[in-house]
Amino acid sequence: MLWSESAVRDNLRNRDGKRVFFLPKGDQLTSSARDFLTRERVEIRPAEQAKPQTYRLLNGGYLTEKPEHMTHLHGDVLVEKDHPRILFRGRLDTLEAELILCQLEAERLIGPVGEVLALTRQIVRCEVLDEPLTWDTLCGLTEEEQRKRSHFPQDYYGQPHFMPEAEDGMVIARLNRARCAAREAELAAVAAFRDREGNVSRPDILKALNRMSSMLYLLMIQEKAKR
Repeated sequence: MLWSESAVRDNLRNRDGKRVFFLPKGDQLTSSARDFLTRERVEIRPAEQAKPQTYRLLNGGYLTEKPEHMTHLHGDVLVEKDHPRILFRGRLDTLEAELILCQLEAERLIGPVGEVLALTRQIVRCEVLDEPLTWDTLCGLTEEEQRKRSHFPQDYYGQPHFMPEAEDGMVIARLNRARCAAREAELAAVAAFRDREGNVSRPDILKALNRMSSMLYLLMIQEKAKR
């Protein structure tokens, strides 16, 4: 079996307070999966060292085998693959893919879009590990600076608000698709982290996604201004 980065993320285990990945004999890792494990300092161990696994369910039940229609929410807790948080993770995957396509479309976007991509991957980590998300600036702009520019682009870039057209070219079209993906991820996050009373448990993630879509719009504005 060839393990992708997504499959590795879903099969991380906790042993003695550390994240580990058990690699079965004869299986291989994709380069992105191996880079992820190295970057996150996750130890790779032989599958023979894995203890018999018991999976917990949100309703308090247990399973000794992982069904195909279920996946890891965190640790040894399983949920159905249409659980709101799993759907949210799928939206983040889509956003990452759209951002990479933006970078491939124009070399000048590698840096700024790369910052958005890095924040997206930070969200992935913080959501899975239930860690707080912290960030100061995005593409050199604070939250307040970004808000002013997105509300009054004419004052900062000489380009008013606009609706993208085919004549604007592929770079703006790619950025717009990424912006839409960020918006969809934000909506999925609302569904994933809002309780029945309307309270949101991860406002940090919602704020970051909102700022990301605004930043992508500003990049569209800047591209339009060049024309």
